[in-house]
Amino acid sequence: MKTFLLTILLFLPVTVFAKLPAGFSYCTDVIPNLTVDLHYISNNNFTGKPVDGYIKPVCILSTSALNQLAKVQKQLKPFDLGLKVYDAYRPQRAVDNFVRWQKTPDHPEIKKHYYPNLNKADLFKLDFIATKSGHTRGSTVDLTIIDLHTKQELDMGGHFDYFGERSKPFYQGISMQQKANRALLRHMMIEQGFMPNKNEWWHFNLSNEPFPNTYWDFPVK
Repeated sequence: MKTFLLTILLFLPVTVFAKLPAGFSYCTDVIPNLTVDLHYISNNNFTGKPVDGYIKPVCILSTSALNQLAKVQKQLKPFDLGLKVYDAYRPQRAVDNFVRWQKTPDHPEIKKHYYPNLNKADLFKLDFIATKSGHTRGSTVDLTIIDLHTKQELDMGGHFDYFGERSKPFYQGISMQQKANRALLRHMMIEQGFMPNKNEWWHFNLSNEPFPNTYWDFPVK
C-alpha cells in the first residue's frame, strides 16, 4: 500500500504542491466576495493576446496590500458597492512580454481602443507602461468600483488600460458623476494607505509595500 501511494504522489502534477512565496496571498482567500476580472489572461487587453505568466484567473497580492484592500471593501459594502480587480501581482515575464509587444506591428482595432492618439514607444516614454512595474513587487492593484447587486462598474468616464489624457485621475472632459466616481475610488484607496498613479485612475500602490526592491517572476496560478 505504501508503495502504491508513493507511485501516485510521484505522478501528481507539481502544481498541486505549489505555494505562493511567503508574504503573498490569494485575494479571494482574504476578500471572499471580491470580483476579479484579470484582463491579461485573455485576449481582452492592449496586446490582443494572453500575456506571459498568467496561467489561471486568480488574483494575487502581498498579504499587506490585501489586508488594506479588505478594509476598502468593508467600507464600501454598506453602500452596496464593492471592488473589481483588473490586475494585481504581475510577473516580470509579463512585463517583458509588453516590451516585446512594443516592437510588433499595430493592430488597428486594438490601437483604436487602447491608444488611439499615441505610438507604442510613447506608452513607455509617458510611463503608461514600465519595463520595471510596481505590479511585479506585489503591492500594486488595478481596480474599480461595482454595484454589488447588478455587478455593473461605476462609470469612471474611461476604461481600464486606455492610454491617454482621459485616464488621468483629474481629467476634466468627463461628467460630474464620473468625476465623483473617480474621487470616491481615490479617496477610499488613499485612506487605506494606497498611493494613486498620476496617469491612471484605476492604479494604486501600497505606500508601505513589503517588497520595495524585489521584482518577482512566479506565475499567476
